[in-house]
Amino acid sequence: CCSEIIHSHFISVTSKLASHSQSLRSVNESIRYWSNIPFITMPLSRAHGKSFAHRSELKHAKRIVVKLGSAVVTRGDECGLALGRLASIVEQVSMLQNQGREMMIVTSGAVAFGKQRLRHEILLSQSVRQALHSGQSQLKDMAIPVLEARACAAAGQSGLMALYEAMFTQYSICAAQILVTNLDFHDEQKRRNLNGTLHELLRMNIVPIINTNDAVVPPPEPNSDLQGVNVISVKDNDSLAARLAVEMKTDLLIVLSDVEGLFDSPPGSDDAKLIDIFYPGDQQSVTFGTKSRVGMGGMEAKVKAALWALQGGTSVVIANGTHPKISGHVITDIVEGKKVGTFFSEVKPAGPTVEQQGEMSRAGGRTLAALQPEQRAEIIYRLADLLTDQREEILLANKKDLEEAENKGRLALPLLKRLSLSTSKLNSLAIGLRQIAASSQDSVGRIIRRTRIAKDLELEQVTVPIGVLLVIFESRPDCLPQVSALAIASGNGLLLKGGKEAAYSNQILHHLTQEALSIHGVKDAVQLVNTREEVEDLCRLDKLIDLIIPRGSSQLVRNIQKAAKGIPVMGHSEGICHVYVDTDASVEKVTRIIRDSKCEYPAACNALETLLIHRDLLRTPLFDQIIDMLRVEQVKIHAGPKFASYLTFSPSEVKSLRTEYGDLECCIEVVDSVQEAVEHIHKYGSSHTDVIITENEKTAEFFLQHVDSACVFWNASTRFSDGYRFGLGAEVGISTSRIHARGPVGIEGLLTTKWLLRGDNHVVSDFSEHGSMKYLHESLPLPQRNTN
Repeated sequence: CCSEIIHSHFISVTSKLASHSQSLRSVNESIRYWSNIPFITMPLSRAHGKSFAHRSELKHAKRIVVKLGSAVVTRGDECGLALGRLASIVEQVSMLQNQGREMMIVTSGAVAFGKQRLRHEILLSQSVRQALHSGQSQLKDMAIPVLEARACAAAGQSGLMALYEAMFTQYSICAAQILVTNLDFHDEQKRRNLNGTLHELLRMNIVPIINTNDAVVPPPEPNSDLQGVNVISVKDNDSLAARLAVEMKTDLLIVLSDVEGLFDSPPGSDDAKLIDIFYPGDQQSVTFGTKSRVGMGGMEAKVKAALWALQGGTSVVIANGTHPKISGHVITDIVEGKKVGTFFSEVKPAGPTVEQQGEMSRAGGRTLAALQPEQRAEIIYRLADLLTDQREEILLANKKDLEEAENKGRLALPLLKRLSLSTSKLNSLAIGLRQIAASSQDSVGRIIRRTRIAKDLELEQVTVPIGVLLVIFESRPDCLPQVSALAIASGNGLLLKGGKEAAYSNQILHHLTQEALSIHGVKDAVQLVNTREEVEDLCRLDKLIDLIIPRGSSQLVRNIQKAAKGIPVMGHSEGICHVYVDTDASVEKVTRIIRDSKCEYPAACNALETLLIHRDLLRTPLFDQIIDMLRVEQVKIHAGPKFASYLTFSPSEVKSLRTEYGDLECCIEVVDSVQEAVEHIHKYGSSHTDVIITENEKTAEFFLQHVDSACVFWNASTRFSDGYRFGLGAEVGISTSRIHARGPVGIEGLLTTKWLLRGDNHVVSDFSEHGSMKYLHESLPLPQRNTN
């Protein structure tokens, strides 16, 4: 039976409390212990009395209550525990406990566990009696009586606790059980005793596991709770968790159930949307559904308990503890401030939430796409004018960003260069924006294919916006007007998330963008995300965002590609660009192209990182000129393995041939042929931009045709890989992906297509074998494009 299984597989650790007083635990490279000396923990404490205002502050929570609903703890058949899920929860609680936090668990599950044990005993008893009466051991259909909940709780409490003890023992953590009823909170002496017991357990680094004593608890009294801040009746584990959280001055209460959180409509309905942040007074906007499949409390009870705890100074998050994809890290994600479940806050943000911004951007983008091409161009021309007219205000804001970055010393020199704006940069931006405006006249709604399917049935394929773009960029405020102009020209809604190091610059540039959009009433199409939204959380908004475009370090791009859930990411994670110097290279061209590729702007993604030199050029005057030029330009040289083997005293050997330096550094490697150069680029490059310098046309064409990169050049600097220099006006980035857009991405890369079919009472059955119509599939001429 179950009781035998528990005793044979799980070790009770209650008797080991005393021995734990001598144990040492390493936490964050420091020793954590308890004794008569006050308990020493990591610096997580804060003054209690006011709840956290933002999710990002939850990482500072010191004392945490985790409430496990019946649906979380029990199996789907309501008989027995979800052991795998429970083990995962214990692991997360242990992890947080070992970080120096004080964890408490309010758990359900005793009734379900007891029901499993009692059913087993009843079946066993009935089978024995039936065998004795019938003279045979064959089992027949046996009806199991309805089991009374209090009896089930009495039978299940010991087994549930033994299970918790065994699981926590695996992490060298002791657990202690406390059973309470509503009367314990109404008796002042019992309240003090309970409070003292819990504080002593926490001081000794023990995890208290609290549950209502369901074996003796009376039936719940209707409308008997929430009579004030100091009074809440303990009629289920939701109210128990809230009461306990306030009594113990807890920083955070995590309520885990079988739904993702609060919805503005019953979960599962077509229009239901998860509420990210819930504020007191918002109850009217919520429709409560039915209770969970098990347990005494429904979502309405959880909300009432959560608001009561919030009023008492405890932050609350209601989340799903049963979803197989997130239950393994739901508790730690909440504590890390990730957007999980519904967060209860007393502080409403000044502006819209990011979800509201996404909806505003989509609606604004659709209005923008419906404008005439001349109107969209007019907006971009206006923005270009504002960049020059408001030059002083822009540079003043940028100066504040630069001063803060330099004072805090948090940005490397290449990032500081990207952060800096100048009059010449603003003038170049304005010129690029005017190019975009001029080239955008027929970008949206352009017919790219026409087909006569049959008589009076014509099909067109036309260009349309992708939808809502999320562009995340670091340390480059000039990206904001560029990307905004491209989004406007292509009729896309736009969400912008800039780095905090460029906050002042981004704010004024976004204000000017919205001023330009206002001339045709589409101000909402471009939104700047100023909330404390983590990039990882933005990447999960797959219902609001259609394409993510990262602009920043290779680490940023990799993080976004990893975090994006169901949203395509356009871009490149690295810009490892090569220049190959062939034996037939021109002496005059080599140093000019290499200098420009490496030294003109070394922080750019299209700067030279690896210089490949044909072996026959070693120890020649041309090779000496290349080295002398790099030394004059103060470029630090790293030797590739083959290059180092030719030298007696070589520069520092490169750690990796797949390195993007982003500074005045580069790698030099030797190859034996153009074929080997191509193979090296394919092995160590990032498919960004690669160059050959040669006067041999046959060699050049071999290189151009065989290098599989987004941009491949002959006798030209890598720095030409740029939307402005390509005549695109600007770019949202350089894509190294194989699908949709590749290379510098301008307006064309931000468009997709849709099909328009115009008929006259056509049905497919008319084209069957015995039908009256035949397919023609004739290509029709396209309308002439406006090239002005």
